Amino acid sequence: MDADAATVSGRKRGDLAKASSRDVLLRAARQVFAERGLEGARVDDIARRAQVNKQLVYHYFDNKDGLYAAVLEHVYKEIRQREQALDLSRFPAEEAMRRLVEFSFDYLAEHPDFVALIADENAHGGRHLQGAADVEAVNRPIVELLAETLKRGEADGVFRKGLDPLHVYLSIAGMAFFYFSNVHTLSRIFERPLASPPASAERRAHIIDFTLNAIRAR
Repeated sequence: MDADAATVSGRKRGDLAKASSRDVLLRAARQVFAERGLEGARVDDIARRAQVNKQLVYHYFDNKDGLYAAVLEHVYKEIRQREQALDLSRFPAEEAMRRLVEFSFDYLAEHPDFVALIADENAHGGRHLQGAADVEAVNRPIVELLAETLKRGEADGVFRKGLDPLHVYLSIAGMAFFYFSNVHTLSRIFERPLASPPASAERRAHIIDFTLNAIRAR
């Protein structure tokens, strides 16, 4: 291997190591922030869980708030990528909408850390996302996906006219998010085990049915 090739190879190894340590930090921070919130999380604990020197936190993210903002951007990118992977354009409009509602519920069921992180950021007024340059571009596709699906359904005569895709998204996301973010208090005040698998399945079926009935053509 000549000197130039060795230099290129060294750079590649360095880039991989950088990406790896940054990704490991993000994963560890996601866990710690979800468990303890921004205020309760400590950089030392995150670095220890990631098994890296805590100085890397300041190297990559400047401070704890910068790391927290990066985690938020990461979790939004992840869910949006999963939504795009559904490839809903392959299905008739009503089936596509059903699959999206199912996914929205199931994703929160499988990722309680997402619910905890978003709830915590809202408790902080959403201030960490204010400086996220890509947050609009990352989240725009879900509204565009809904707009395209609703338009197809309207053309086929199965969805009613004039539906705002943003409001449809907020309704779908809101019904599932409220359930998962409040399931323990709701279970207590209504004396029903709403966190149990049968209750979760019942809630899932209700949200799907409720959403489709709300947007179907009369």
